[in-house]
Amino acid sequence: MQVEVVMPKMGESIQEGKILRWAKKVGEKISKDETILEISTDKVDSEIPSPVAGVLATIVVQEGDTVPVGTVIAMVETDASAKIEAKTAPVVTLQETASPAMQLAVGGAVAVLPSAPVVARGSGNRFYSPLVRSIAKSERISIAELDSLSGSGAGGRVNKQDLLNYLKNRVGGFSPVRAENYSIHKADLAELQKKYPSARYEILQMENLQQKMAEHMVRSLATSPHAHAIDEIDMTAIVKFRERNAARFEQELGFKLTFTPFILSAVTKALLEYPLVNSSVEGDKIIVKKYINLGMAVASSYGLIVPNIKNAEAKDFVAMARAVNDITQRTRTKKLKPEEIQDGTFTVTNYGVFGNIIGIPIINQPQVAILGTGAIKKRPIVLTDADGNDTIAIRSMCYFTHSFDHRILDGAISGQFLARVKTEIEQPNLRNMF
Repeated sequence: MQVEVVMPKMGESIQEGKILRWAKKVGEKISKDETILEISTDKVDSEIPSPVAGVLATIVVQEGDTVPVGTVIAMVETDASAKIEAKTAPVVTLQETASPAMQLAVGGAVAVLPSAPVVARGSGNRFYSPLVRSIAKSERISIAELDSLSGSGAGGRVNKQDLLNYLKNRVGGFSPVRAENYSIHKADLAELQKKYPSARYEILQMENLQQKMAEHMVRSLATSPHAHAIDEIDMTAIVKFRERNAARFEQELGFKLTFTPFILSAVTKALLEYPLVNSSVEGDKIIVKKYINLGMAVASSYGLIVPNIKNAEAKDFVAMARAVNDITQRTRTKKLKPEEIQDGTFTVTNYGVFGNIIGIPIINQPQVAILGTGAIKKRPIVLTDADGNDTIAIRSMCYFTHSFDHRILDGAISGQFLARVKTEIEQPNLRNMF
């Protein structure tokens, strides 16, 4: 019997996925829950396990192709005696104007493919693609305005060209460059090879994740006027606490004690005191979040990912440390769920792990601020006691950079926020932490 492998729904807002790599070839045996392929959505790259044990009978969708969730992408034969031919099915190509139901014959069965990929619902039953939503956001077009447009896509859906045509005639007009600014265009390889001969150059293809990051960073700089505040923070108390307790912590809890949960706990307390830093901007409105989903930049072999620790304000130190360890491990093994990198409210990035002492991070949109931490270095520092006497001591110091959106945050709020983080780290309550 052949079992369908379908493009999984990796989150409520995810409606399509791209095949990055097939981990198995047609005719190869595969165990239940063994990785059969890697996919990429507009949120995260993930390894997908086989639903059953058997032999990969047919590959329906090729590497590099993007199809809607629910699409049959492969067939697994569970009968060990069945004969499998080492060939793949024809390439499936789905256009934006695809009909609501497409039928594809696979191994004698008929699979019904969903309609064109969409990810966002309007105020009624209309859906809009990620690109349409991105253009609408950059041009400050509301959902109500989108809902009023006539579309030429399937079922009257508004596609990119419909929106661009509308913007050309809209009062006040728009800049076509601005609407297209965030997309990475596909360069002509043949032309580049003529321009950059192989004897002196090597041309590399940007990975899917690199393209996403590039678009995200360009969008951030185009959206937010960035300003920055930098302070040096004395980490000595935390460094000494960690040195004294690292072995016991790992023995009792089963994972290593790092500096990250100390920093994230301090940031969480500061965000509770300065909630404007934990907000976003929509038009002329400020959306202040009453929860803290703390983004933590994690370097992996396939790029930088920013998963979120949800409801960080409800976590004590041990819970924060567990969350940091769990999310780091699953990021590096491609076990994240798309919802875990959605809805972040503030981000912390640690470029100090590579030895850098100062960095200027770019805001992770639609957030309004980000905190960057440098490497912890021992330096001679002047200390002043209560009587005003100065002494020189060797302390473990670290530079923290706060990048903020100057549309709604100013130097005063940023300075106070950073000072609150500094106090929490330099004067920590280390009693009964675990």
